Amino acid sequence: MVSERSQEALELYERLRREAESSGYYLNPDLELVLDLMEGLVTNLKRYGYMACPCRLASGVREKDLDIICPCDYRDADLEEYGACYCGLYVSEEVAQGRKKASPVPERRGTVLLKAEEEKPVFSGKGMPVWRCKVCGYLCARPSPPLKCPICKADKDRFERFA
Repeated sequence: MVSERSQEALELYERLRREAESSGYYLNPDLELVLDLMEGLVTNLKRYGYMACPCRLASGVREKDLDIICPCDYRDADLEEYGACYCGLYVSEEVAQGRKKASPVPERRGTVLLKAEEEKPVFSGKGMPVWRCKVCGYLCARPSPPLKCPICKADKDRFERFA
């Protein structure tokens, strides 16, 4: 049973659910938890003007909080390693289907970025590596390829470094 929720939280839930499903991601099947998170995201949207993760302390300065605006920079790495993101909004396919339980996710704000910096290949120019989906050709610039291609839903291992 879903407890009473704000209309904004319910609308945000529907929007994020559609976006997650269309891009190969999964929201946590625990609807009460997800709706609590929606309320937190709506509160942070009103408070700061952006949807800072409700489980982290935001500074209120967008430039300082870019890494924790939902979906945060750590989501893919957390899903891959722990089966859920830090707040538990997004979960891996195995967790969503009940085949596996998510592990506790340590706060690693800043550490993933440092790790990504360490793993970042050396380029003659500046910028982020570009990844290409070998299935549909989708291109994205980020430290590592996405877990799922947002276009064709191919897995991470179907990406190759393009530039």
